[in-house]
Amino acid sequence: MFKVAILIWVMLGTVLAGSAVTALLTVQGLVASPMKDLPLAALAGVIVAMPLSYLVAAKISRNGRGRTA
Repeated sequence: MFKVAILIWVMLGTVLAGSAVTALLTVQGLVASPMKDLPLAALAGVIVAMPLSYLVAAKISRNGRGRTA
């Protein structure tokens, strides 16, 4: 399950980091200091993706136990 969680984290982290940066750039009042805020938004997206990827991997693992490939 850990390998699946890492694969999901790579994809989900990229999506959430990109979404956070896009949201930061589209809202006018949030870009006061972009050199500081953009990396923090990307880092927040990657960190939020960690527990979410574990939950998704657990759900995949739980649903696939009774099936054979």
